Amino acid sequence: MRKITIPVLTAFVLVLGACGDDPPAVNKAAIEKSVRELEGNMSKVMAAKDAAGTAANYTADAILMTPGMAAMKGTDGIRAGMTAMLADPNMKLDFSSDRIEVADSGEMAASHGKYTMTATDPVTKKPMTDKGSYVTVFRKQKDGVWKAVLDINTSEVPPAAPPAKKVVARKGKKR
Repeated sequence: MRKITIPVLTAFVLVLGACGDDPPAVNKAAIEKSVRELEGNMSKVMAAKDAAGTAANYTADAILMTPGMAAMKGTDGIRAGMTAMLADPNMKLDFSSDRIEVADSGEMAASHGKYTMTATDPVTKKPMTDKGSYVTVFRKQKDGVWKAVLDINTSEVPPAAPPAKKVVARKGKKR
């Protein structure tokens, strides 16, 4: 009968321990850094008015929702919507996150922050400023790259009141 030595037994136990069901530890600080870098890139391509570059930061099944527009779906929809928005010569968007949450699995993260946007008012044709908050959900891709999958922003600016109706006095007989 063969004897198993202590070093062989120890190595065997370590290998079995490494094969356990516990997932690898998630480095949340590194993920948060990656998400902040991605948001920085998103800001940079928006400032450059690069619709294709903006869309490239989103997954193929992403949804982007912004006030006053239909939801933009997928990278093609986001590119088309952003092309229209970025054609506005007054378009400027500044945003920054104040909170990033990372899932325990390390597969998803979400950011929350504030934004300020200047664009041309479609009615007055003059620049207007909007401000509000946003939430963006990011998903880690198979290649390890992070991309936005859900993105919504909510304006804090109340909608403009409808124009007042003109009252027209009628001339007629007195009763």
